[in-house]
Amino acid sequence: MSKSIIIGISDLSVALPPDVLITYALGSCVGICLYDNLVKVAGMAHVMLPLSTEARDRSNIMKFADTATVELINRMEKAGASRRRLVAKMAGGAQMFALQEGNQAFNIGKRNVVATKQVLKDLNIRIIAEDTGANYGRTVELSPATGILKIKTIAYGIKEI
Repeated sequence: MSKSIIIGISDLSVALPPDVLITYALGSCVGICLYDNLVKVAGMAHVMLPLSTEARDRSNIMKFADTATVELINRMEKAGASRRRLVAKMAGGAQMFALQEGNQAFNIGKRNVVATKQVLKDLNIRIIAEDTGANYGRTVELSPATGILKIKTIAYGIKEI
């Protein structure tokens, strides 16, 4: 019997089949999903901010794209994954509120997406699918058995990547 492992905001976890990883209400936050197809190890982080270097309080490493991704990889390797085989999928990074024109500094969703992509590039992890941006929230579910990321939205239904 499978269980759902719920990932909260600024949290992360690793799973093996038959369990699934789920995070709710990704608005401007980004869900970073990593997967090793050979050993069926999946990991998910729900990151709230782009970079730990931009924050005063860095006590929760799972809050930031840069530090959460490294921690997620470390935990996945402990579960049997190989960094060389990891691929990434990501979702979220929406602009949930209207911004004053020209003031993109507060577009945290876009900044989260850009930072996540850069971190994954720096770690040599290929992004194979994404559903990011726009102006709506997402709930995502990652299956370690298949590597499929199910994305649920109120306005646009369900899709799989």
